[in-house]
Amino acid sequence: MSARPHDSARDIPEATVARLPVYLRALTALAEAGTETCSSEELATSAGVNSAKLRKDLSYLGSYGTRGVGYDVDHLRYEIAREIGVTQDWPVVIVGIGNLGHALANFSGFRSRGFRVVALLDADERRRGERVAGIEVRDFEDLEEIVREHGVSIGVIATPAGAAQAVSDRMVSAGITSILNFAPGVISVPQGVDVRKVDLSIELQILAYHEQRKQAGEATGPVADPAGEAAAEVLA
Repeated sequence: MSARPHDSARDIPEATVARLPVYLRALTALAEAGTETCSSEELATSAGVNSAKLRKDLSYLGSYGTRGVGYDVDHLRYEIAREIGVTQDWPVVIVGIGNLGHALANFSGFRSRGFRVVALLDADERRRGERVAGIEVRDFEDLEEIVREHGVSIGVIATPAGAAQAVSDRMVSAGITSILNFAPGVISVPQGVDVRKVDLSIELQILAYHEQRKQAGEATGPVADPAGEAAAEVLA
């Protein structure tokens, strides 16, 4: 398949960028089921969004659909993977090998989605030499060496909250420019470093909010709440 030159300067809204991996996952499921072409409605249903939003999102990538036929699943899958950068192999280092770090290290989805865990690091001497998912846990002091050796630009923080800022500072100093933070709390980074935060307690609280609204609706009928509707739109 020939590829057009990649336009790295293309300005795609953050909300659209956040949905592209969802479309990629849906397309992968369709491909594995033997589907060769799909309509925007079919893809939108698989991804859990409305078709108008999906078509708008895909318009930022270019025109890949054919009227009356739909989308070529494999080709669109490739184009989205290329746009979000997962057609190449990204080395990743995970810092903090407690229960969460173990779970992340054993997550098979990393490699299948373009990410390769090259090192597991922990400051606890009792963790040294432990093997998790076939990788030996090393001393956090080895971070700079590992970043240089593997060209690591993505780091994952799975430490307690109190250690997260210091770990982030050390990652940035070592040359890591993208951080996925699972630790509670907010970390500060200099300009040019991207941080994505995953806070499971916040996600549960958002679900509790919607569950409470559903229960209130069953008991008293629907309640108009523009702010809640806006929040639901963002989550969709």
